[in-house]
Amino acid sequence: MPSALVASVASRVRTSPPTPGGARIVLIDGPAGAGKTTFADRLSMALDGAPVLHADDMYEGWEGLATLTDLLVRRVLAPLAQGRAAEFACWDWHAGRRGAALHVEPAPVVVIEGVGVGQRAARAFASLLVWVEAPAHVRHERWLDREGPQSEGHWTRWAQSEAEHFAQEHTREAAEVTVDGAASRPGSQGVPHI
Repeated sequence: MPSALVASVASRVRTSPPTPGGARIVLIDGPAGAGKTTFADRLSMALDGAPVLHADDMYEGWEGLATLTDLLVRRVLAPLAQGRAAEFACWDWHAGRRGAALHVEPAPVVVIEGVGVGQRAARAFASLLVWVEAPAHVRHERWLDREGPQSEGHWTRWAQSEAEHFAQEHTREAAEVTVDGAASRPGSQGVPHI
């Protein structure tokens, strides 16, 4: 992703309207493997190290897209938008249950990335919604690089779930910025990275 693009989006964030609590909340959504985390990390650096929250810590496993809304809105967005700390128990992908608590203090800018974070219920709290996309074959290859070939069944189910979610939520159409994530680099293996 060109640094000029990141700088341009950072400038838009700085001039976007803050929440009542004074934070600017950036939601970065798009399908699995599109490059959301890479873009979020680069945007964070351009915004003086703004904290980045990952939906991968919020989902309740591979079926977690359906249960994201309550935790995202009630435990993360609502408190941050009011200038209060957000706190939730992260999903432990290896144990298959909630684990360590994540505590996030209010900040001038908070970046939240992951499939589903730009849903309608979350948009009311957003200063800016960014959509990151890449061709399906690129995203699938990244998934297999991260998760390994044994995860093909998870890919198939997740891709269907996210397609239904995006069709219902119209997230891409609602985004103020669209980013081509095809050039971003894949993440590392270990904990699922959606």
